[in-house]
Amino acid sequence: MTTLLLPSLLLIIGLALLVWSSDIFIDGAASTAVHLKISPLVIGVVVLGFGTSMPEMVVAALASLDGSPALAVGNAIGSNIANIGLVLGITALIAPVIVKSSILKRELPLLLAISAGVYLLVFDGKLGMLDGGILILSLVLVMAWMIKANKALDPNDPMAQETVHELEELPELSKNKGLLYLLGGLIILMISAKMMVSGAVDIAQYFEVPEVVIGLTIIAIGTSLPELAAAIAAARKNQADLIIGNIVGSNLFNILAVMAVPAVLAPSILEPDILNIDMLVMLGFTLAMLVFALPLRGQATIDRTRGILLTSAFIGYLYLLYLRSTGGL
Repeated sequence: MTTLLLPSLLLIIGLALLVWSSDIFIDGAASTAVHLKISPLVIGVVVLGFGTSMPEMVVAALASLDGSPALAVGNAIGSNIANIGLVLGITALIAPVIVKSSILKRELPLLLAISAGVYLLVFDGKLGMLDGGILILSLVLVMAWMIKANKALDPNDPMAQETVHELEELPELSKNKGLLYLLGGLIILMISAKMMVSGAVDIAQYFEVPEVVIGLTIIAIGTSLPELAAAIAAARKNQADLIIGNIVGSNLFNILAVMAVPAVLAPSILEPDILNIDMLVMLGFTLAMLVFALPLRGQATIDRTRGILLTSAFIGYLYLLYLRSTGGL
């Protein structure tokens, strides 16, 4: 057990620091952008979007550089599954999630289409430099489209109001303090991510569990904790309708930006289970979110019943991963 103590401490402490430093980084990045006179719309779409996926991106980069690209890939896919099954599922259990028409008509179909496109991109079982280039180009095009689409919104549109609300929630920082938060948060993010990756790899080796399974579970859930905390807080304030937009944005950045990191830094062959099970599960959860968001009568709402289904499916997926890690599948 002593050989497992240090990796466990590294993982737990690294996770706690990762969650804390990601908030510091986002506050610093947004504040710096405001002082640089960057459009609030760009801050809402790009800065906050990148910020919520920054833990996954840093973990993916360090895991890839440490020779563990499977951990990075598992983190990206697992985070998308956790955001829907865990974060959205638990939020709907606390309070019904009202789905705005613009999300239902634009963002959700876009997320499903991109997720399916990425699956087809890596269907050959390889994640290489060309794939990374396509993912980065797609990310730039998606961000440009989102900025253009949001520019056309009326200021009274719920989506525009959501961006304003998110910016109002950020603390007001001086220019120097904003830069300190930005750089300090990024440095702590990198240190904590390194701790998490090191601890996770050692734990995987100790239990002879595939690194990709650790990425799909411990790392994925850990890097989704900021979204979960924000979701629970929003649900308690009767603002659960803000959550699904954040989940869609986070998942778009995960599947494009986070997946691009191991593709560029450590091109590799994907494990068959990633294609045959995990990416299909991710597509299934994304499709379920779209179907559950469709209005049965009146307003589109993800209610507690659908929240139970999402949470139960997520628990079932975790059990499936347990069977894989123990050789029971």
